[in-house]
Amino acid sequence: MKPPSPDTVPTDIYLSFVSSLFGNRKTLITGVFVHILTYTLVFLSTHAGIYLVFCVAFAVVFGLRIHLFQLFDAADKNDLTRADIAGWETRYVIGAAATAAILGIGSSYAILILRDPLAEFICVAVTMASMVSIVGRNYGSPRAVDLQILACCVPIIIACLLLQQPYKAIASLLLIPFGLTTRAMANGMREFLYRNIIASREISLMADRFDTALNSMTHGLFMLDAQNRILVVNRKACELLNFADPQRLKDCEFDVVLRYGARHAFIDGSLPGLIQRQLAQLVSGTLSRTLIQFNEDQFLEFSASRRADGIVILIFEDVTVRIRAERKILHMVRYDPLTGLPNREYFMDLVKERLAGRKRESRIGILVLDIDDFKHVNDTKGHVAGDRLLVAIAERLKQLAGTTAIAARLVGDQFVLFFPNEDDAPDIDARIHNLHATTAGTYSVADSSFRISVSGGYMTMSSREFRPEEWQIKVDLALFDAKSRLKGGCSAFEQEMDARYVERQKLKDDLREAVETGRLQAVYQPMFTPDGSRIECCEALARWIHPEKGSIPPDLFVQVAEEMGIVAGITRFMVNQACKDCASWPAPLAVSVNLSAQDLRNGEIVKIVMAALDTSGLEPSRLHLEVTESCLMDEVATVRSILADLRAKGITIAIDDFGTGFSSLSYLDTLPVDVVKIDRSFVRDITTDSRRFKLLCGIVDLSRALSLHIVIEGVETLEQLALVVERNLADIIQGYVFSPPVPQEQVVERVASLHRRQPGAGRILPSDVTT
Repeated sequence: MKPPSPDTVPTDIYLSFVSSLFGNRKTLITGVFVHILTYTLVFLSTHAGIYLVFCVAFAVVFGLRIHLFQLFDAADKNDLTRADIAGWETRYVIGAAATAAILGIGSSYAILILRDPLAEFICVAVTMASMVSIVGRNYGSPRAVDLQILACCVPIIIACLLLQQPYKAIASLLLIPFGLTTRAMANGMREFLYRNIIASREISLMADRFDTALNSMTHGLFMLDAQNRILVVNRKACELLNFADPQRLKDCEFDVVLRYGARHAFIDGSLPGLIQRQLAQLVSGTLSRTLIQFNEDQFLEFSASRRADGIVILIFEDVTVRIRAERKILHMVRYDPLTGLPNREYFMDLVKERLAGRKRESRIGILVLDIDDFKHVNDTKGHVAGDRLLVAIAERLKQLAGTTAIAARLVGDQFVLFFPNEDDAPDIDARIHNLHATTAGTYSVADSSFRISVSGGYMTMSSREFRPEEWQIKVDLALFDAKSRLKGGCSAFEQEMDARYVERQKLKDDLREAVETGRLQAVYQPMFTPDGSRIECCEALARWIHPEKGSIPPDLFVQVAEEMGIVAGITRFMVNQACKDCASWPAPLAVSVNLSAQDLRNGEIVKIVMAALDTSGLEPSRLHLEVTESCLMDEVATVRSILADLRAKGITIAIDDFGTGFSSLSYLDTLPVDVVKIDRSFVRDITTDSRRFKLLCGIVDLSRALSLHIVIEGVETLEQLALVVERNLADIIQGYVFSPPVPQEQVVERVASLHRRQPGAGRILPSDVTT
């Protein structure tokens, strides 16, 4: 095999070779000490002053080389390129060749000039000894080896030839095979190390691949020797059998490991003997495949193969899902597969069956429970944790229901309970309320603790009045009433709920018509510079004047629109109207429009916005779009793409109500956002609550560090304004301290009024703005 060249070896191996040059400092120190001492003896023997010069040269070169070694030690080896490594090698080669050259020149001087036998012997002996050390120190660099051999030998050969003494000339020529031998030894060492490094790397790579493949298997694996000791075990096997790290099981007896597992309760107490007999049959070859039940909830299927040398390979997989499916296929027709409670259809069968067997009339009750904010559990902890929480709630309901009620899972996160009240007890309402209250509380699931509130709706009636087709409508109305009043409450069905339900449906129809016919209105709340001298932007706010009911609160009709899925229609109207109105305002006054979560679920909003800009002729830079933090929680990638597209077209993006969501900080540096609108809740008590004021300052500092424009909402008093201005907490102020929402005509009037006041007016007070 040809000795590896620095140009052909991989960079990391090249670095290791070069690093070896800088490795052994002790030989370097010993060498320079010997060189200086030797040349000092030559000087004392011959009184040739040049050897003192050589001693100084040795010391200078040594100092420079030690400094070079220190620089190499301080260099970050991970950042070195191949060119950098070659540079370090060259600097080392120069230092090493300089030392060798001094030795060669000193030897040639003793031979050619001094012709002192002792001086010749000392100089040549030290030079030859140094050549021997070349192999051990410099094998990593062929250039270093070659140059040092030449620097040592060539001056001696030339000096001997110039003496014209045949025997010395012939003896000096013998340095050539000596140098070649030294060079071959260095190359051989480098080749040997290179082969070993490559072989070690290949072995390590194969071991890593084998380990990755072994531990990526979906099956568990044990490899046992003829004495039943564990040779190999993968991670899946430990996971399925609740064992420790695979490395700790190697060389342990398989039977001992199983007994250990039995003592630590991963196997039910009644099963270890049977399991060990089954596994023994597999290991002995009596069985080739078997299904083993390790506990009530775990079934593993084993297969075994035996080699001629006695090694046994056990492969197994968790088939619990398959076994459960086979055993419960009929059960799942009637029962919810997750919670084990009756499903809706079977629940109705059970209710009818209980009522059909009733001997006397009594008052019965039906309760529907809805888990509040259950979606938040799925979003933050995952659907597995959500499912486990549902199972835990179902278990509690089964315990609470006992023999007095029938519990079932209705749909999703809703449960239903039937109270047959066969003893005709008068306190059925109290029983329902008590069960509802006890269902709420703390649940510990998957190492997490959940504080759960539950909304309930129920109805009671005579057992003879029960109508299967009516009960859910009425109970749903009661549940809706409970959730609309206060989450966590429990409401009984009342007849007037029907009327309220009809009224709300009528409101939905009217709102749909208003959106489709454009009968909404837009008002604008100005946003001022902190000194009140200029209006920078106006936030567009939707208003709906019902022809019969008058002004409908925005919170109400927006909520209704979200239920109906027609928020996009309101957004389309507001964007078109805001762009049209802003185009009539003096530039550069901008307008800001709110987007909902539904608007950001697809790219349609981009087309709506661009169409509004084209129709109105408004410059994109004068349009601001506001998104609340709740809009950012779902489908983050889609939202980021849409906002980036809008921003690329010159539109300003703002986060509205900042600080009220669950992940304010995590989205600031990942979304294309220009403006942060700090929610009014952070401003409300800043004049009296120092902690809240510090929190506001912290949010402002963070936003400024991210180069975001800051708008503070909800500034209502002069004291709040003075504090915000004093600490320079905002670029823009929005609040009743300057102006409430006004019709678009008043926007132009207020801009003109501020313009007239500005020359020489100094600071403009809020009272001046609102008059």
